[in-house]
Amino acid sequence: MRLPRSLTAASVLLFTLVLALLGTGPANAAAPAYVALGDSYSSGNGAGSYISASGDCHRSNNAYPALWARANSPASFTFAACSGAVTSDVTSGQLGALNASTGLVTLTIGGNDAGFADVMTTCVTGSNSTCVNRVNTARNFVNSTLPGRLDAVYGAIRAKAPNARVVVLGYPRMYIEPSWWCIGIGETKREAINDASDVLNTVISARAAAHGFAFADVRGTFAGHELCSGDDWLHDLALPIWEAYHPTARGHSGGYLPALNAKD
Repeated sequence: MRLPRSLTAASVLLFTLVLALLGTGPANAAAPAYVALGDSYSSGNGAGSYISASGDCHRSNNAYPALWARANSPASFTFAACSGAVTSDVTSGQLGALNASTGLVTLTIGGNDAGFADVMTTCVTGSNSTCVNRVNTARNFVNSTLPGRLDAVYGAIRAKAPNARVVVLGYPRMYIEPSWWCIGIGETKREAINDASDVLNTVISARAAAHGFAFADVRGTFAGHELCSGDDWLHDLALPIWEAYHPTARGHSGGYLPALNAKD
């Protein structure tokens, strides 16, 4: 039986309307405004493909914030994270894009306050006892002073972005354990550095929770890919030297990004 022309045209119109609605539905809607804050572990120092305009902040197109933004097409994306940043740098210079419309904020911060770079330099060049003493000094700082600094950062973020979901990401352990076969610094130093990372993550997680923020623990996603694993997602001593002991591009795509996605 042949359908009337009017019915056939109506069917085509309805089918076209359905396709149009499907093409403009929620699946293609832009994500809320996203602001990425923090230090070198958020800027992408070590991940290559650096954004030339970012200068010494070493922001990378391979960093987890840039990867998330490309995958989710937020309404706007502000990449404010900067290599070398400490907590006061975030509060004084990275919060300008935050407002009531900000939907997502991510950050890593605290490692530089605790003297991460000096800890690694001391442990690479010094004796076991010198390394352990420097690590203990950092641990004491993390337990006694860093919580107040984190509270200041987290409080400032919430005040400026009252409606945002805030995801605080942690830091990976530096070395796989056990790693007696590892060439370079000895087991005593590696264990001290890893233990300090655990303390740092514990304090960051607790302060984030106190402010109602999510904590993304990357130690799990990096497990099996620490230094000396044979499939490292972190740079060892490297040139340029500022890339040393930072995540590679794979560390961001395979370590940081999945941890963020699990909390987003």
